[in-house]
Amino acid sequence: MGKAMIIGCGGVASVAIHKCCQNSDAFSEIMIASRTKSKCDALRDKLSGGKTKIQTAQVDADNVAELTELIEKFKPDVVLNLALPYQDLHIMDACLAARVNYVDTANYEPPDTAHFEYKWQWAYRDKYKNAGITALLGSGFDPGVTSVFSAYALKHEFDEINYIDILDCNAGDHGYPFATNFNPEINIREVSAKGSYWEDGKWVYTEPMEIKRVYDFPEIGPKDMYLLHHEEIESLALNIPGIKRIRFFMTFGESYLTHLRCLENVGMTSIEPIDFEGHKIIPLQFLKAVLPDPASLGPRTKGKTNIGCIFKGNKDGKEKTYYLYNVCDHQECYREVGSQAISYTTGVPAMIGTEMVMKGIWKGPGVFNIEEFDPDPFMDELNKWGLPWKESRTPALVE
Repeated sequence: MGKAMIIGCGGVASVAIHKCCQNSDAFSEIMIASRTKSKCDALRDKLSGGKTKIQTAQVDADNVAELTELIEKFKPDVVLNLALPYQDLHIMDACLAARVNYVDTANYEPPDTAHFEYKWQWAYRDKYKNAGITALLGSGFDPGVTSVFSAYALKHEFDEINYIDILDCNAGDHGYPFATNFNPEINIREVSAKGSYWEDGKWVYTEPMEIKRVYDFPEIGPKDMYLLHHEEIESLALNIPGIKRIRFFMTFGESYLTHLRCLENVGMTSIEPIDFEGHKIIPLQFLKAVLPDPASLGPRTKGKTNIGCIFKGNKDGKEKTYYLYNVCDHQECYREVGSQAISYTTGVPAMIGTEMVMKGIWKGPGVFNIEEFDPDPFMDELNKWGLPWKESRTPALVE
């Protein structure tokens, strides 16, 4: 039985909190802390009556002193950061000051640069080691489950993995001409950035959406997918021995891409401040304000997601391929926790990673990416808590 503080109360946090309450044998008490306490209170009231005790608090996650004070008052075993990636370092600082374990789902991203990598968080390794606490980075789906899949494949299926293709397919339809399935600001920054992949020990860079492939996804069918930069490539390249190439592909429909190109062409995806009627505004933040809230998409979204990894390597001197993936149904997710599958596939692994650290199943002083721990207990929990994994030993490969 343990205590967890969850920072954030958006779509992913809502799923993680639902799952913590389902997993009351592990989570005896949680605190939901967010800038808007009324959202925390509404979720607490919705989930009250179960075995897990729920407290709420208002907090500015960018105010390290205020957050440290709240952590020290509640005394959690672990803090789960489900706020914005811009706030990661402030929350890590507060956990360090309070000497409490830390878990997140997405790596740090500077507010003024559309760029994300692990260097800022890896710089905390010695600090966390000296404090005797654990930081678990990237416990979502991608990164997160895809990284655990990689560790599992290496442990059980391969002597050496040479190629990994991470495929993220969302075949959901929400009925809007244009909307994003998670935070619009983060989503559009990610998609409009240059692509990159890891090959022969170095990064290879591409123009945004330059590389397109069509893949026939199990339970979904053929979809257009595009090569993007994604953060788990950076850590997997270091932590999975024998790697020659890692790529990440995500599916997009033509309507989404057409709208995105138009918005880019008129400057609406810019993160550079502009003057508007005497005020400084950031176009992308304004766009976020007028787009549908991702949390509102749940009841409208139909279809499935398929996210997984195709591995190629060798075992006992023979070349082999292996595909690990999960298929998730948007409507089933909404019926269970009131959220669509994009939030569900991130929120469930966030709860599981927090459980692993809270129970001491995964432990050690320092800062770790999720693939550095034993994948087996996490894989077992995926099957238990709503994200069962499937496998194929004869997958179609991406050219």
